[in-house]
Amino acid sequence: MTNRRKFLQGITALSSLSLAGCGWRLADVRAAAGSGRSDQLYLYTWTQYSDQKLLQTFSSQTGLKALVDVYDSNEVMLAKLLAGGGGSYSLIYPSDYMVQKMVEKGLLIELKHDRLIGLNNLLPQFQNPSYDPKNRYSIPFSWGTTGLIYNSEVIKEPPKDWDYLWQNQKFLNKRMTLLNDVREVMGAVLRMLGYSYNSKNENEIKQAYEKLTVLKPAIAAFDTDAWRNQILAGDLVLAMCYSADAIKVIKENSKLKYVIPRSGSSLWTDTIVIPKSAPNVNGAYAWINFILQPEVAANVSERLKIATPNSAAFEQLPKQIKDNENFYPPSAILEKCERISPVGEFEDVYERYWTQLTSG
Repeated sequence: MTNRRKFLQGITALSSLSLAGCGWRLADVRAAAGSGRSDQLYLYTWTQYSDQKLLQTFSSQTGLKALVDVYDSNEVMLAKLLAGGGGSYSLIYPSDYMVQKMVEKGLLIELKHDRLIGLNNLLPQFQNPSYDPKNRYSIPFSWGTTGLIYNSEVIKEPPKDWDYLWQNQKFLNKRMTLLNDVREVMGAVLRMLGYSYNSKNENEIKQAYEKLTVLKPAIAAFDTDAWRNQILAGDLVLAMCYSADAIKVIKENSKLKYVIPRSGSSLWTDTIVIPKSAPNVNGAYAWINFILQPEVAANVSERLKIATPNSAAFEQLPKQIKDNENFYPPSAILEKCERISPVGEFEDVYERYWTQLTSG
């Protein structure tokens, strides 16, 4: 799981966090970081998960200089790695289903849990997730849903389901965007049609593609990032988006609202992994331990507007965040959501129809 996810504004407060009380052994981290192959730590992540002040805070605590490259889809990230362009990265933030694919391709280090501090702070459902049993290769960083953000001044009645886009295609013409993500977009339409996000039936996938070809003339763009400024400027009235992005944008304009379509949507988790090609494994462990601290995780959650998988961090959040259903939807909604998972050879089928849809 960004893009998906301006991060932690005013993060200077983070540098004053007291970390010693929750197992943060700064001397140990410095020793580990110093024994790595480099004094630099490169992260490959979603835009919303990086901020210069956060990186500077980490660097001041560990002696490592943290630097970031960003991507806007899991597939872009994976393609770069497979093409040999990821050798400088010691940490990557893939979404849940992509963790499975990266494990299958032998790209990830199996984590040594005795080098990690705070795993027991994770919520139970994140301690043994289906996409990575027992967190052998990944640590959850954030989670959320995919849905629709809309301008309630223009759209008076909240969209109830994905089919709203087709039913109001003329009204929404060139004022809506869909994500630049094959599995999210195809999956949403599959779900609308009564199928699984993870269908392995080519006829079902073709039906989703055909529905999308009808809608395509009205779509302003397949986009994961630019919609945020465009909807704030009034150029768009609706966008398919991730909940974490919606929450941040709504903070800037309360007339914007977020809904999870009633037929269901995707439930995603973005994680942190260490690739086998990592040049600074010790530094990577130092970063993960930094992020696992409850005070850090709570600060990140509140400032970044993301749902945290860290139970100790959740308890430190203000009530208005804990009670915000955009962050933490009720179980009745979550039960209709589905995790994206690898589809094996059918990946080529999805990609073929996606290329036909988005080209030209």
